[in-house]
Amino acid sequence: MAMQFDGKVAFITGAARGQGRSHAVRFAEEGADIIAFDLCEQMDSVAYPMATPEDLDETVNLVEKAGRRIVAEQGDVRDFDRLKAAVAAGVAELGRVDFVLANAGIFPAFGDQGGDMSAFVDAVDTMLNGVYHTIEAAVPALVEQGDGGAIVITSSAAGLNSLCPTFSVRNHGFAGYHAAKHGVVGLMRYFATTLAEKNIRVNAVHPCGVATPMLVNEPVARRIAEYPEGNVALENLLPVQLIDAIDVTEAMVYLCGQSGRYITGISLPVDAGYTAK
Repeated sequence: MAMQFDGKVAFITGAARGQGRSHAVRFAEEGADIIAFDLCEQMDSVAYPMATPEDLDETVNLVEKAGRRIVAEQGDVRDFDRLKAAVAAGVAELGRVDFVLANAGIFPAFGDQGGDMSAFVDAVDTMLNGVYHTIEAAVPALVEQGDGGAIVITSSAAGLNSLCPTFSVRNHGFAGYHAAKHGVVGLMRYFATTLAEKNIRVNAVHPCGVATPMLVNEPVARRIAEYPEGNVALENLLPVQLIDAIDVTEAMVYLCGQSGRYITGISLPVDAGYTAK
C-alpha cells in the first residue's frame, strides 16, 4: 500500500528527541526518508539537560524500524556551513529534499542562566538565525529538483502572545525566546512569498507547552514553584496543560501532505486554545 510520502525526503532539525524525533518517526511511517540534524551537546545558557548523541542514535533506530533510510548528522544550526554540509550529505545518499521542518529550539529561561544576556543571544541565534540558516541551506536543493516542496517552521504560542504575565517572571532568556518565536513568523511570510513561484509552500506552527524534555525537567519545575504567578503560561482554554509531541507532528503532516497543497503563509496554532484566550 502506497504511503503519502513515498519517495520523499524530510530534513528535520532538532531531531534527536522530543518534537523532532516525533516528526522523524511519523514522516518515516508515511514513507519518507529522513535527514536528521541535532546539536547533541549542552549549551551553557540552557539549564535542563539537552539531547545527546545517544538520543540521536535512538531516532535513527526508530526510523529504521519504520522501514526507512536516515542520514543523521550532529551540528549546530548557528553554523550555516555545517547545515549546508549536512544537506549535501543527505541529498548525496537519499537523492533529494522535499520537506524542511525547522524545529531545533532551546528554552534558556530557567535557572540562573536565564538571567544572563547570553541566554537572549543564544535564543535568537538558535531559533531565529538558525531557522534562516536551515531554510537557506535547503532551498537550493528544493529549487533545483523543480517539483516544489514544503517548509514548516516551529514557532510557539510565544510567537503570537506573551508567556510572561508579570514583571517578576521576566528575564533575558524569556525575552530571547519570544523575540525568536515572533521573528520566525516574519521569516515564514518572507519565504512564503519569495518561494511560491517555485511551488514551495511555507508555514509555521505555534504549539503551546508540549510534554517533551524541554519542559518536563527539574529546572522548569523549580521555576514554576518559585514563580506561580507565571503559571498562566500553562493554562489553555481546553482542559490540558501540555499537549503531546504527536499533536504537533500531525499538523506537520497535514501541512506537508496533499491536504496542505494550497496552504502557504499561515500561522497555525496547535495550542489547546491558548492564543484564543
